[in-house]
Amino acid sequence: MSGREDDRSRMAGTLFTLLLFLVFILSALFLVLIGGRVYENINARAENTYREDTALSYIANKVRQGDEQGAVSLKEESGITVLELKQTINGAVYVTDIYYQDGKLWELFTDVQSGLSIGDGNEILSCSPVSMTMKGRLLHIRTEGEAGGSVWLSLRSGGPEDE
Repeated sequence: MSGREDDRSRMAGTLFTLLLFLVFILSALFLVLIGGRVYENINARAENTYREDTALSYIANKVRQGDEQGAVSLKEESGITVLELKQTINGAVYVTDIYYQDGKLWELFTDVQSGLSIGDGNEILSCSPVSMTMKGRLLHIRTEGEAGGSVWLSLRSGGPEDE
């Protein structure tokens, strides 16, 4: 009788060990799956934040580059708010239009006389909606996505007000 009990206790010990090993393997698998999802979420948030920050930085740097007397303005074209940056190169007037359309930030650099419109611009990057407003010499640029932000730019070259 002690032989059968010994075999049963060994079998129970082996079964317990196998079940414990199975629980360990399943726990490790679930931990890896959960960790993968956490990584994907963090990566997606970082990508969204990067896009929003890049859009704001891009527009802010373009405005800083073109901040001359009367060169920075906002206009409406086909129901879209367009940031217009004018500059004179070798006697010809050129315009850089920056605008948001169809989930993307666009830019159009052209001669004033070219006849090109906002539909002819180049895609800069995909991002959440960008809105721009101007109050006096203050330009407010805002991204409206989950990781959205905003920046206020004070135009330093205000023309006669600076003198």
